[in-house]
Amino acid sequence: MSPNVTDTALMNTTLEARQINTIRALAMDAVMRANSGHTGTAMALAPAAHVLFSRILRYDASAPDWADRDRFVLSAGHASMLVYAMTHLLGYGVTLDDIRDFRQLGSITPGHPERGLTPGVEVTTGPLGQGFANAVGMALAERGLRARLGADLVDHRTFVIVSDGDLMEGISHEAASLAGHQQLGRLAAVYDDNRITIDGSTDLALSDDAARRFEAYGWHVADLGEAAEDLDAIEQALRSAMLVDDRPSLVILRTHIGYPMPTAIDTSAAHGAITDADEIAAAKRAMGMVPDAEFAVDDDVAQAYLAAGTRGTAERLEWEARLAASGHDPDWLDALWSARSTNGDPAAGRTFEAGTQMATRVAANRVLDASVDNVPALICGGADLTGNTGTNIAAEVLSADNPGGRKLFYGVREHAMGAVANGMALHGGALPVVGTFLVFSDYMRPAVRLAALSGAKTVFVWTHDSIGVGEDGPTHQPIEHLASLRAIPGLSVIRPADANETAQAWQIAVDRDGPTALVLTRQNVPVLDGTERAGQVERGAYVLIDTPAPAVILAGTGSEVQCCTEAAALLAAEGIASTVVSMPSWDLFEDQDERYRSMVFPAGVPVLGVEAAAAFGWDRYADATVSMNRFGASAPGGDLMAHFGFTAASIADAARKLL
Repeated sequence: MSPNVTDTALMNTTLEARQINTIRALAMDAVMRANSGHTGTAMALAPAAHVLFSRILRYDASAPDWADRDRFVLSAGHASMLVYAMTHLLGYGVTLDDIRDFRQLGSITPGHPERGLTPGVEVTTGPLGQGFANAVGMALAERGLRARLGADLVDHRTFVIVSDGDLMEGISHEAASLAGHQQLGRLAAVYDDNRITIDGSTDLALSDDAARRFEAYGWHVADLGEAAEDLDAIEQALRSAMLVDDRPSLVILRTHIGYPMPTAIDTSAAHGAITDADEIAAAKRAMGMVPDAEFAVDDDVAQAYLAAGTRGTAERLEWEARLAASGHDPDWLDALWSARSTNGDPAAGRTFEAGTQMATRVAANRVLDASVDNVPALICGGADLTGNTGTNIAAEVLSADNPGGRKLFYGVREHAMGAVANGMALHGGALPVVGTFLVFSDYMRPAVRLAALSGAKTVFVWTHDSIGVGEDGPTHQPIEHLASLRAIPGLSVIRPADANETAQAWQIAVDRDGPTALVLTRQNVPVLDGTERAGQVERGAYVLIDTPAPAVILAGTGSEVQCCTEAAALLAAEGIASTVVSMPSWDLFEDQDERYRSMVFPAGVPVLGVEAAAAFGWDRYADATVSMNRFGASAPGGDLMAHFGFTAASIADAARKLL
């Protein structure tokens, strides 16, 4: 039942009520000015946000990157004006002009919150369910750091607001299940149960019992019913949740979208942009505000929120003093927090002897094992394929009983795994390395895209990278995946040819600030002569076998580079000079200057691209390709490689035809 809007003038009798109404009015004004956005959810959640930022959260708006701050995630990213209003009022540096520029080109108040753009925004949210899973990752990172550094240095919590849509998305099931299994007692989710979607009432598509569902996951659940305007009830529920240390908590609020608008309340229209001037004026009048005043903030409201924003300053300064006196090596702490190596060489100089037969997934496992001590932030694991993907590192398991472990079993939860890893990375103090088969990157794509968009330092290890998978057949043999992943801006995709290139690829992943994909073989490949030379993979492509005045260039990636070297020998026996280029990373190659790129691919020399994947994109480098133009088949991997033309003889023949 909706609240009686005609009585809401009484809401103006206290300072806190006027603070909450200011949030609502800013949301209405910003969406009205932009003629775009989502008004109603921000209005309905204003009391919950007020309680969180005024009564619950530990933070200092003057130092938004304080490492021991509580984390707040707005998974319902369409309600972005809620967080923009709060960051403005609390003193994060978001101005009223920024609020006026909501959703405009070049503003720091975009349609959905973006990490790194708006002060106080912890993660990039919008695609529903992602922020919820990010929050699970943040809670995992906090608990692990507390176990390793002690509660004097790490003692914060993670709070997340989720919507009906967040909980409808499948990722929420995966993430909630993992959080319950891990017993993440410092994670609290506020469920905005407004029962309205864009299509209409949630009854159209949803009959879940969220409380029973989360209880079954092992969560503590508090259903507050019609208490969305009761500040004390919300605070008490959150504080009670904070006393539960062996389970994550879900606080369910029955809110009314668009409250206190006279006609839009509890309608699907309130899910979008309310731009009717009479409706907005009536809502302001009901809240005791001047109907035609825009972007108005009373002085006492501003002062009260600014005081809340700096309430944590003294606590932060005390924490900084404890950190300075902690006795921890500053270089080690810096490596931990920045997710880098303590000595600049995460793999401890590991190289592999030419001629050795080794799958690149195995090489990755050896390199990761060598990095456990050198990369203190490393947390490694896979989606039920930890051993198969080389992510089964020699470290203790991260669990509810051993929160300081470095090896995390995600279960068959690829979608959540990617988003949880992003949350860990964005929290800081964790370098998540997550593994599954390349073909299952499809399940992870939303999280991979958001890792790139937000600059999350997540390392995606995708193995079984071609038809070389073999007998599992076309359902498990990636074809289009490399092209698809290479299309994501900001994601560095590296497909190393052998163990030495794999070691260099890992070095790049540790040194980068953003996400990296390591695409690795299931099958053994030989360690090639010349790949041990330092600094080659970071150039993206390099000349592996050089020949004066080549007639053709054979350019390959991954396991196909060995075929190119063998084909070059066949051509040489016929008097045809060829150069072999190993091209592990297209994006890193594109970062090189034109002089270097033209040295690798000199003008006038035809190029044959060789890759056991779709040819899409190769036309920028190659004049012809040996590639896949269909799905694979079920047979031994070696048979398939021969059948589809990935042999020295077939490549040499393709080179002759090109000439």
